Amino acid sequence: MSRLRIFAEDDPSTPRFVTQDGAEIARCLAEIGVRFERWQPRAEIRAGAASEEILSAFREDIDRLVAECGFRTVDVVSIHPEHPEREALRQKFLDEHYHKENEVRFFVAGSGLFTLHPDHRVYEVLCEAGDLISVPDRMRHWFDMGPSPSFVAIRFFTEPDGWVGHFTGTDIARRFPRFEPGSA
Repeated sequence: MSRLRIFAEDDPSTPRFVTQDGAEIARCLAEIGVRFERWQPRAEIRAGAASEEILSAFREDIDRLVAECGFRTVDVVSIHPEHPEREALRQKFLDEHYHKENEVRFFVAGSGLFTLHPDHRVYEVLCEAGDLISVPDRMRHWFDMGPSPSFVAIRFFTEPDGWVGHFTGTDIARRFPRFEPGSA
């Protein structure tokens, strides 16, 4: 189940706020400029579905978001626990960074942990199948797919080079919990 936990940036051990209510997650994240939505497929998606089938199942929502935000590229990424580069892929965005365009992901299957650092608070957003998150450009954050990553996500891009990670050089991400699927 999706979850939002909010921490003080200097206390990674005690969440100040916790919710699993989708509407409450969306409301709290909207306060810091982050979009959070729940989408339902228009057709059944079978395990191992091709990208075209996945995109077709969410075509209405994808087209709405593309028209609203001007995205130029939409693709599907799939990471599984046996992926030969899973550890390198996990490490790539574990440190705090930002992008020069919004980072928009829709989780078709599986899960991942976005941790946002917009001010003196840290927002930990566990995204599950059915969740769309849009992290605004230049918002400091990190992403953890866990030690045995398992997710399928639709990605949205305005410019392919706009999604390059610009790392802040801080150690804050190392002080907060890592994503361990199945843990409370």
